[in-house]
Amino acid sequence: MNNNIDKVLIEDAEYGLDSLYSSDKEYESEAALLTEARLKRMKNLSKDQIIRAKLMQLKLRMEEYLKEPIYDNRNHFSDFLKVYVDTIYSTRNGFAHDINITPIRLSQVINNHREPKDEFIMKLMIHSDKVYENICDFQKETWYQVYFHEKICDTMSSQDTWRPKLEKDIKFSESLK
Repeated sequence: MNNNIDKVLIEDAEYGLDSLYSSDKEYESEAALLTEARLKRMKNLSKDQIIRAKLMQLKLRMEEYLKEPIYDNRNHFSDFLKVYVDTIYSTRNGFAHDINITPIRLSQVINNHREPKDEFIMKLMIHSDKVYENICDFQKETWYQVYFHEKICDTMSSQDTWRPKLEKDIKFSESLK
């Protein structure tokens, strides 16, 4: 291998495979061309292709969320639901009508004013099963998993608040040896 290339690879390891650029200017120029080509290609996508891509992205984000505990104050279930509904429908009322709930109930769930009932999640599960049918493999239980994963993460991250109060009520009448 050429010594100059070896030197560039060692010095610019942060760029990985792109480290063969001779200068930052060349790298930035190539990056700009790539961005421009991507934007041009995206402008030629049909509405259906965009919806399919967004739904795939949502599925992957949900799967990634389920892999690791995330302890933050965001309501991931409602965030994912919002993206799902807004991707498929021009109005949220259309989705509410399609799953036979009131628009107010949907709004309350999306805006974290009300917890989703089991029936709501089951309807969402059936709906997404049909939507994803021709897009990709979507696990039916994903909505439930996201909802309960969030509950577990919230409970574990707020232990400092609830645990001291509850520990006062816990007693051991039997000896543990």
